[in-house]
Amino acid sequence: MKNKKILTILIIIIITINHSVSFSTSKIPEISAKSAILIDNSTEKILYAKNETQKMYPASTTKILTAILAIENCNQNDIVTVPYEAISTISSDYSIAALQAGEQFTVRELIQVMLVHSANDAANVLAYHISGSIENFAKLMNKKIKKLGLKNTHFTNPSGMHNENHYTTATDLAIIMKYCMKNDIFKQISALTNCKIPATDKYEERNFYTTNELLDPTSSNYYKYAIAGKTGYTSQAQNCLVSVSKKDDLELICIILSADTSTDNSSSKFIDTKAIFDYGYSNYTISKLKERNTIEKQIEIINGTKETKKLDILVLNDIYALVSQKDLENGILPEIKLEKNLFAPIYEGQKIGKIIYTIDNLEYSSDLIAAHNVETSKIPIFIIRFILIIL
Repeated sequence: MKNKKILTILIIIIITINHSVSFSTSKIPEISAKSAILIDNSTEKILYAKNETQKMYPASTTKILTAILAIENCNQNDIVTVPYEAISTISSDYSIAALQAGEQFTVRELIQVMLVHSANDAANVLAYHISGSIENFAKLMNKKIKKLGLKNTHFTNPSGMHNENHYTTATDLAIIMKYCMKNDIFKQISALTNCKIPATDKYEERNFYTTNELLDPTSSNYYKYAIAGKTGYTSQAQNCLVSVSKKDDLELICIILSADTSTDNSSSKFIDTKAIFDYGYSNYTISKLKERNTIEKQIEIINGTKETKKLDILVLNDIYALVSQKDLENGILPEIKLEKNLFAPIYEGQKIGKIIYTIDNLEYSSDLIAAHNVETSKIPIFIIRFILIIL
């Protein structure tokens, strides 16, 4: 008997601990980066921010825009010949893939080596292939930036080579990445941990490995939820990182700009990013607030027949929402809006209203529908109204 009591107490303790862990929240992380932002990819809701609208140098994170423009303006199997002009102006301190003038590669091979290895020569070659020059490609980039509604970003080249007029913000870069992640080809390539370009008559086969340690399972900075990203570094921009991670149904985009190098000689951009992602997943979740076909309420249709006038109102679709753990614990109540003057006949599946959850100025909603037909009573409606008034 005594053993049973002890076992019961232990079970209660374990359940309590599990409950508290599942709803645990973490403190706002302290990071070295001068600018950062964390957004939910589905809603663009900001979950964390630090100097997010301050203009910064993006370094090679620029290449995510170059990649999406190459994907949208070229066939993946198009053959590209490397022009001398595209590779001759890159200084020795920038990352390259040792492309040789006259070599030929597919567009996909160039995009891969640009995103995986951060090859500046590949970025320039794509720019020449699409627009004929770096200057014309920059015009295409800024046209796309304007189309995305970004007002604090201006690019002068496809690779992120330093230029005083080449800048962005964490907020704008997050919006660019959100746009890029809608494209399946971009998602596939930006998730790669290695790639290669074939041997040519000028150079042997070249193998490359990702510069993004979050994606590399062998790295101490590996993050198991990371699914895409692009690194960046110049002496002026310092360490930059654009990352996407997904845990359960919650996909987050994190931007780090101008991070330090940590004491163990590892880039703080990875440490900062992991801390921010962990903060997001500890404090927010995608929750099903309402299940489809749930009976939200029952109303009475005054001119319906006795057998059909009591009408169940159903939720048409599941309602999922990004919510904080605090909101979940406090409870979230919806607003119910029914159509005015609901009278028979009403048909099964007919829209008769809407259910709306408003969380942090974002609306999550579903139509409300009739669960069954409501037939019209033979008693004239004006008599029913008169009786109701008398009552």
